[in-house]
Amino acid sequence: MQVVTLNTAGGITGGDVFQSNFLLEEGSAATITTQAPERIYRALPFSPPASVRHSVTLGPGAMVEWLPQETILFNGAFLRRQLCVTLAADSCFLGVEAVVFGRTHRGERVSSGFLSDTVRIVHDGALLLHDAVHLSGPIADILARPAVARGGVAVATLWFVSPDAAAALEAVRAVLKEEDSGASVWNNMLVSRIVAREGAELRARLISLLQVLRKGEKLPRVWMC
Repeated sequence: MQVVTLNTAGGITGGDVFQSNFLLEEGSAATITTQAPERIYRALPFSPPASVRHSVTLGPGAMVEWLPQETILFNGAFLRRQLCVTLAADSCFLGVEAVVFGRTHRGERVSSGFLSDTVRIVHDGALLLHDAVHLSGPIADILARPAVARGGVAVATLWFVSPDAAAALEAVRAVLKEEDSGASVWNNMLVSRIVAREGAELRARLISLLQVLRKGEKLPRVWMC
């Protein structure tokens, strides 16, 4: 089953609240994606951050692919986002979240803003991952730091929770190659970080990675529009 979500507002800005909850029953499978890249527009002064919360719960033997297209942060955007994934002992999860700071093909620069991005993965009742990214203030200057993004303005994290995770590591690393990206495996979970100089480069890398992990199966058509 394929689920394509659509934000009829055309974008998100300060003070907006979005929440989604997905429940996959025993033995079911679904690919969840978005109709287009999400845009986070400049927030008005003193407005609270936009709030986006997603919850995905998998029953025994279920499989979900969480494949939203990239999120584009405009200059002055304020976003607080959380993804919570709860897996049964034998369920599997493939997910990705990508963020592009500004419309890179237009040469835009995100000189200021706020991003709090948290991912929690619980597997068989135990916390498997708590991953939190927090950027506040002069974002472009922060991304320029060698230990952050070394000047990259497009970043993504990929997660693959499966008994096959360790077997996929070598193929994932072969796709990445670039020194600004990497992948590791532990507890049947593969995690990959990708940093790119612009959005199109990041998307191309993600497509290659997902094709490897999805064993050549085509991505949802909306990814190719």
